[in-house]
Amino acid sequence: MPPSAAEHPKPAGEGLAIAAESLFLVNLLAAPGIGFLLLVWLWWSRREGAPPLARCHLDQTFRASIWGGMLIVVVNVVILAMGGYDAPNTWMVVILYFTTIHSTFVLLGTLGLAKAMAGKHYHYPLVGGRCRGEEV
Repeated sequence: MPPSAAEHPKPAGEGLAIAAESLFLVNLLAAPGIGFLLLVWLWWSRREGAPPLARCHLDQTFRASIWGGMLIVVVNVVILAMGGYDAPNTWMVVILYFTTIHSTFVLLGTLGLAKAMAGKHYHYPLVGGRCRGEEV
C-alpha cells in the first residue's frame, strides 16, 4: 500500500519552489518577459525569509534566467556581426540557438520543477551554484 501524505509531509517551502520553477518555464515557453518579471518579483520579495528548499529554487531560477537573457544578447550581437538580420546566416544562428541553448534551458527547468515537486534541492549545471543548506 502506498504511503499516505500524513506519513510524508511536504517540506517547508515546496510551494514556493514549485512557483519559482513554474515561472522559469513560463518565461521560456509561454510569456517571455512577463514570466521573468514575475520571477524577479518573487525572488526579490520572498528570498530572504524563504526556507532552504524555496531559497535554492528561487536562486537557481533567477540565475538561470539572467544567464538566458545574457545569451540572447550574445546571439543578437553575433547576428549583427554576421551581417544583420537580413543576412542569410541569421536563420542558421537562430536555429542553432533554439535547438541547443533554449531547449537545454527548458529541459533543465523541467528537471528543476520535478525536483521541486519532489521536495528536493536542484542546482542548474554551469549557470547555477550550490544552494545554501543543500544536503550533499
